Amino acid sequence: MKRIALIGCTGNIGTQALDVVRRHPGELSVSALAAGHDRARLKSLAGEFGVSRVYCAASGGPIPKDLFEDCDVAFIAAGGFAGLAYTMSAIEAHKTVALANKESLVCGGELVVRAAEEAGVTLVPVDSEHSAIFQALGFRRDVPFERIVLTASGGPFLRYTAEEMAHVTAADALRHPTWSMGAKITVDSATMLNKGYEVLEAKWLYGADLSRIEAVVHPESIVHSLVYFADGAAIAQLGYPDMRVPIQLALTYPDRLPCAPQLDLAKLGALHFERLPAEKFPCFTLALEAGRAGGSCPTILNGAAEEAVLAFLAGRISFPRIAETIEDALARIPRTEASSYQSLAEADAKARGAAKKFIYGK
Repeated sequence: MKRIALIGCTGNIGTQALDVVRRHPGELSVSALAAGHDRARLKSLAGEFGVSRVYCAASGGPIPKDLFEDCDVAFIAAGGFAGLAYTMSAIEAHKTVALANKESLVCGGELVVRAAEEAGVTLVPVDSEHSAIFQALGFRRDVPFERIVLTASGGPFLRYTAEEMAHVTAADALRHPTWSMGAKITVDSATMLNKGYEVLEAKWLYGADLSRIEAVVHPESIVHSLVYFADGAAIAQLGYPDMRVPIQLALTYPDRLPCAPQLDLAKLGALHFERLPAEKFPCFTLALEAGRAGGSCPTILNGAAEEAVLAFLAGRISFPRIAETIEDALARIPRTEASSYQSLAEADAKARGAAKKFIYGK
C-alpha cells in the first residue's frame, strides 16, 4: 500500500490523482491533503479519504513540518510558484516526489535537483511529455541519449494569423483541442509558454543542454515525446491524450496497473508532425531565452506570466499582451543568482510587481 501526500488536491490534476486512488484502493491511500483556497472541498475530501493531516494555504502559516511525515510519495500538484516550497519540503522529508508542478523546475531547477541528489530522493515526472521521456529511458534519468523531442498539440491558435490572435478571448484560449486542463495551463498552452516551460523542465530532469531539447507540433497528441540515441534509434511513448496514465504511473511507479484504453492503431489514421512556429508564439522564445540566461530569469518569466494570464482571463488585457508583459519584466528586473529559495521568492515578488505596473499602470 503506497501512501500519498497530495498537494493541490482540489485542482485539475489533484482531482484526477484522487480518481486514481479511488480506482485502486488496495494499492493506494491518502495520508495528507493540501489545497490553496477551497476549504470546503478540502474538508470534504479529508472526510472521504479518512485524512486528519490537512493544510490550506489560504489559512496562512508555514507548511506543516509533519505534512509529509507518513507518506511514501509526495504528489506535488499545486499550481504556480507556490508549488516550489512544497517540493523543497518534500525533499527535505526524504520522500519520493511525483512532480506535477512545472514551476518547481522552471524556477528552482538548480535548487530542486541539487537537494534531491543530496537527499537521495527520486523525482518522478507527472507531465505527459516528461513521463514519456522517463518511460523511454527505462524509468531512469541518467541514461545517455542524443536529444529529446517534446511534442506539442499546437493549441487552439496554431493556424491563426497575428491579426486573428490579437482579438481572441479567454473563452477561445480555454478551448484546447485535445487536453482537458486547468485554466492557467490551458492559456499557457495557447501561448506555447507551457512548451517553453517543458523544455526547461527537461533540462533539469535529464541533465541536457537546451541545444539537445526541441519541440515539434503534433496535433493528434498521440506521441507524447521521443528520445533519440547515438545509434540513430528513437524511442517514443504513445497513447490517447489522457492524463490519468502519467498521473497513475507516477503514483504506482515502477509498477503499471490498468488505466486507459489501449491504442487501436488501425483506427488512428495518419499522425502528423511539423515545425513549431516560434515566430508566432513569442512566449515560447522568451522561455528559452530566460532558460539560457539562468539565475532568477526563469522565475521572473514565470511570475510575470502568472499575473499576465490572470489579467487576460479577467478580460483586462489582450492575448498578445501576455508576451509583452513577460518581456517587459525580463528587461526591467536585473538578473540575480538562484542561490536560495528566498532569493527566488524575492525575484518572484519583483516580477509580479513589475507585471502589475505594466498591466495596470500603477
